[in-house]
Amino acid sequence: MATEKRETGPVDNDIKLSDGPEHQVEIYIDPEMEKRIVRKFDWLVLPQFALILIIAFLDRTNIGNARIFGFEQDINRKGNEFANLSSFFYVTHVIFEVPWVLAVKAWGANLIISLAIVLWSAVTIGTGFIQNYRQGVACRLLLGFAEAGIFPALAFVISTVYPRHSQGKRVAVLSGATALSGAFGGLIAYGIQQKGTRRGLAAWRWLFIIEGSFSLVIGILCWASLPKACDEAWFLKSEERQLMKDRRARDVAYAGALEKFSWSHCNLAFTDVMVWVAALSLFCAGIPLFGYGIFLPTIIRGFGFSDTIVNVLTIPVYLMGCFILALGSWLSDKLRRRAAVMISVPLLVCTGYAIAIGTPSVGGGYFAMFLCSGVYTFNPLLLTWVANNIAPDTKRSAALPLLVSIANVSGIAASQVYPNSTAPRFIMGNGISLGMELLAGCGVVTTRRLNSAPRA
Repeated sequence: MATEKRETGPVDNDIKLSDGPEHQVEIYIDPEMEKRIVRKFDWLVLPQFALILIIAFLDRTNIGNARIFGFEQDINRKGNEFANLSSFFYVTHVIFEVPWVLAVKAWGANLIISLAIVLWSAVTIGTGFIQNYRQGVACRLLLGFAEAGIFPALAFVISTVYPRHSQGKRVAVLSGATALSGAFGGLIAYGIQQKGTRRGLAAWRWLFIIEGSFSLVIGILCWASLPKACDEAWFLKSEERQLMKDRRARDVAYAGALEKFSWSHCNLAFTDVMVWVAALSLFCAGIPLFGYGIFLPTIIRGFGFSDTIVNVLTIPVYLMGCFILALGSWLSDKLRRRAAVMISVPLLVCTGYAIAIGTPSVGGGYFAMFLCSGVYTFNPLLLTWVANNIAPDTKRSAALPLLVSIANVSGIAASQVYPNSTAPRFIMGNGISLGMELLAGCGVVTTRRLNSAPRA
């Protein structure tokens, strides 16, 4: 990794590529054609990526919505078993992230991503028919496996398409989709909850069946609609495909040598100190992020709201999370100083958790959750910052899932910080989230200083 100044990337449209002092090739990149290609990806691929993440997080977090209307009672859950169900998802999620993303690089985005969607859709539908805790554990483990590489895979594809200085807003679209999925999840859950038992199946079972079926349709369609690679996209003309290949060569001349798959490049990712420092920061930020995503309905219910409106009350909170993320991403791209924005986000989130801990007020606690929705902003900004400064592609394709894998380990811990014994105010969970978010901010400061220091 290099300093943050590298984010500006190559700006010349006419540069010389060299494989030695005696061989230079001049490559011209038509700026108008390049802009036209980027717009095509914005209109034809980015919305698909956002939709994929919406359904992924719907199928991942709907267990939190289902908890509000009978899930725990129907499977005879005892003690802290709901938290354990949340934790089991991240066990396989962490283990299989790197293999999934490397598979995207090897066999193409359309095949691997659509396969993953079909797999997790089937598991989600199956969750609607479980009868006991053990079956729930099996479904969560399988769901974690199927969803493991989806976000880092999409982020990797984006890093191969867009210029460095404009990647932040695109990754923000993906991350915004995760927050938006919470709003959709609350709305869908509320609607299904009002319908009650149908055809002998409880409402929470229909939640899994309906959302899983929708995801299954999307997965099948993605096989035909997603490109295999950025320079093989079905919607590009032959000259546009050639430009994408030339532009990749241009970026490689700036960032690193053009390469085929190499285990040595993967090893570079695993031994880069900056990657591990960033990973620790992501781990810290992951605890409040995943705790918020799963337990927000439970936390809001703890403020004293009735079960019938809890899922509705999550909707504006998630929408605020989308707004904060959009603002932070816009500022980071505008200023091209991601570190400054990343340091400010934890301050906002910590303020929210401090209010939730310090006041028993129903209104005050609910307002605090709006501030805490900033948890969705930190990780995508840090991932973009790191992706912009790692080359070659194979190293990046290993580093990104490695970072997300370590961040997702925090999901195992986050699932345990809101035990039922601490209801209704969940001071312990909110306190841990505050502390870990603060440490994440400190991690950015440390990473920035180490990254700016002279390297031996």
